[in-house]
Amino acid sequence: MLEIRNLSHTYANGTVALDDVSLSIPQGMFGLLGPNGAGKSTLMRTVATLQAPTSGSIDFGEIDVLAEPDRLRRTLGYLPQDFGVYPRVSAYAMLDQMVVLKGITGRGERKAVVETLLNQTNLWAVRDKSIAGFSGGMRQRFGIAQALIGNPELIIVDEPTAGLDPEERNRFLNLLAAIGDNVVVILSTHIVEDVSDLCPRMAVLANGRLQLDGKPTDLIASTRGKVWRKAISHAGLADHQHQHEVISTRLFAGQTIIHVLSDTRPAGFEPVEGGLEDVYFSTLSTLRRAA
Repeated sequence: MLEIRNLSHTYANGTVALDDVSLSIPQGMFGLLGPNGAGKSTLMRTVATLQAPTSGSIDFGEIDVLAEPDRLRRTLGYLPQDFGVYPRVSAYAMLDQMVVLKGITGRGERKAVVETLLNQTNLWAVRDKSIAGFSGGMRQRFGIAQALIGNPELIIVDEPTAGLDPEERNRFLNLLAAIGDNVVVILSTHIVEDVSDLCPRMAVLANGRLQLDGKPTDLIASTRGKVWRKAISHAGLADHQHQHEVISTRLFAGQTIIHVLSDTRPAGFEPVEGGLEDVYFSTLSTLRRAA
């Protein structure tokens, strides 16, 4: 169990990135949703011991993360939003070096770990190819391979599917699902589908504050009977935004589809079987109105 209590962080320029965030994260996949600039990466870097918070505490099992960062790092796997490698080095050689840095130095053990990870992430066939020639999805799978060195009990992945094509995204999410049962895996993303596909528990972070926390099924149930849909011309969007609480818009077949939040059915609208996207957008809409 990862316990985050009253975590706050203010940067030197006065920007408040985290504001009294408290979360309890159990074993399994946990989704952290939020728009760009919500504070997700700051939270992930803080949990990963890459920066110290202004205040608050983090405990992982018996480890006081802020007081014992080296102890946490021994059981941590981390895939940041952007990670650097030597591009002209082969995947095998690069992973072999990372295994050494993790403290696995015996030749036989090192070989076994590298080969297992390359097979697990479906990179064995390209093990001798330089990482510079990898696609975005292959690079992300290599990132997961290095994050899995040493059988970590806490794995953090930050915006892992951004920029991936649908096939690579599915392959990457299936890989995450396969490792997520017996360890704590935090999936930090702004892509709602990633969380709805994988995570039995989730939270929404926006403006540095925790906005929602719970099971996606429960959060979806809370919007049932309150979300309505209508196809309109784009020219009529401003009028509908003035009359209703529009939580999302999208284009379909040349028309603008709007979703609105209302306790009663607005004239001309049809009901929507609410999903996690509606939960997320309604949360952000509420924040915008309060601002």
